[in-house]
Amino acid sequence: MKALKIIFMGTPYFALPSLDLLDRSDHHIQALVVPPDRPYGRGGKERPTPVKEWALKKSKEIKQPKKLTDHTFLEWLRKKAPDLIITAAFGKVLPAILLELPALGCINLHASYLPYYRGAAPIHRAIIEGAEFSGASIIKMSTELDAGDIIIQEKEEISPFDTAGMLHDRLALRGAALLLRAVDAYAKGTAAAVPQDHDRATYAPPLSREDERLKWNSSSVKIYNCIRGLNPWPGAYTTFKGKRLKVWRANRPDPERKSHCRENPGTIISVGEDYLTVATADFPLTLTELQPAGKKQMNAGSFCCGYHIKPGHIFNGEEQS
Repeated sequence: MKALKIIFMGTPYFALPSLDLLDRSDHHIQALVVPPDRPYGRGGKERPTPVKEWALKKSKEIKQPKKLTDHTFLEWLRKKAPDLIITAAFGKVLPAILLELPALGCINLHASYLPYYRGAAPIHRAIIEGAEFSGASIIKMSTELDAGDIIIQEKEEISPFDTAGMLHDRLALRGAALLLRAVDAYAKGTAAAVPQDHDRATYAPPLSREDERLKWNSSSVKIYNCIRGLNPWPGAYTTFKGKRLKVWRANRPDPERKSHCRENPGTIISVGEDYLTVATADFPLTLTELQPAGKKQMNAGSFCCGYHIKPGHIFNGEEQS
């Protein structure tokens, strides 16, 4: 089997298991391409991405072009003469001039069972929408978003108790194993790909602030899925007395429950030592972990005690002045 020369393009933690596997294989990671550093946090200090941090620890060459069509960057790539360019959560569609540069082309690891959930937030959207499965797909890259031919893919079942973080970690590992299999197939000359069924495609656009806001006039299941689909990032929120309140965990609604809420959606129905229940459009939802603005995460009982929460108080679910 031929050892391939690889340029790897990625950004977040999702890419790290793939990098670790490739780095331990017979293939050679020539360099890593990552976005320019950006200001982070209240201080606005620039911080390297997880992929850049990995590259620094491994003493790998790093490129951070402002534009992928930059002449100097493209000339650098041509001199590297990679066999493959691999992207994993890079966050940008590669231009045609770059797709044609490597000898064997460009491939991408995507965190869904394509053609479902093309786009920037496939893990979050799958859980928010209550999907029963997700997956990892290795595709040949094209100029259309996540629409390239499929080289290899596997499904991953989604538990009703999964958070976005839990599914992320499993797909990162599963995707890494699939990616190495695909690279090995290219090295052996046995890689093959099949077109996606574009008529079945669904999309996972980037999350907006509105996506993060809990709508208490939705069903308890939809609210529960939103909470776990935004955990551990960016977090679902509501408001209480004009201040933002993150909601990190809730108990799964009982599918056998028969008693509908009589209170208006968003009304706190009951308070316990480690929980509070809130009215929704159908059944009460039990919240167990919250985070007031400027505070650490805490169990619902501590929040109720510290903020003197009583039945009849209301979560508004929208900004107040």
